[in-house]
Amino acid sequence: MKLLIKRACMVLLFSLALVTTIEFLTGLQMKSLAMMMWKTPTPGEHSGHTVNTMKEMEEKTEEPDTYHGNILRDLQQLEDLDKQDWSKYPSKEVVATGYTAGVESTGKEPGHPSYGITYSGVQVTRDVYSTIAADPDVFPLGTILFIPGYGYGVVADTGSKIKGNRIDLYYHTVEDVYNEWGKQTVDVFIIEEGDGNLTEETLKSLNEEESIQVFRQNFLKKK
Repeated sequence: MKLLIKRACMVLLFSLALVTTIEFLTGLQMKSLAMMMWKTPTPGEHSGHTVNTMKEMEEKTEEPDTYHGNILRDLQQLEDLDKQDWSKYPSKEVVATGYTAGVESTGKEPGHPSYGITYSGVQVTRDVYSTIAADPDVFPLGTILFIPGYGYGVVADTGSKIKGNRIDLYYHTVEDVYNEWGKQTVDVFIIEEGDGNLTEETLKSLNEEESIQVFRQNFLKKK
């Protein structure tokens, strides 16, 4: 009995050593190798997998599942948002104006309990993903738009004059509104349609995603 146990332990140790050696030499984890070994090719198909392609597959399987993973990965490569090709997203022509959290736009002054609070309940923000106002019948709350010349806007607010194809873009000050935007007719791109809800946690997760922080710092320096 002791001899059998000893042999079993030796086999186990040998197997672990073999796995470790394979992973060290190939740079792949055994789960990736197993995926490749168990993939059944269709008649006439050759797998054609090399170490490099297997590494690529492993990297793809281990990418973080972020809320907007595809958008966030794109941001890592962006030097100028407006120069990117947004044609893969549906677009809509809108009249876009700017607003602030102040009395000139909302009738509220600092100190008011609702100052800076949007219809969705989140705080206004000018960030990589900024809060904007729209007609929820056209762009439901939570919808993410890309607005050329402004950046990403998340529909968080509504307005009595914001009806139909009109949107209102948040800025810190009235001067920013006039100097940076004014009133423009633009084609906006619908990155993702919202479900009618937006939480502070969701907005925060978009702007604090680790992979975009270098871009975010550069973006905020310009604002």
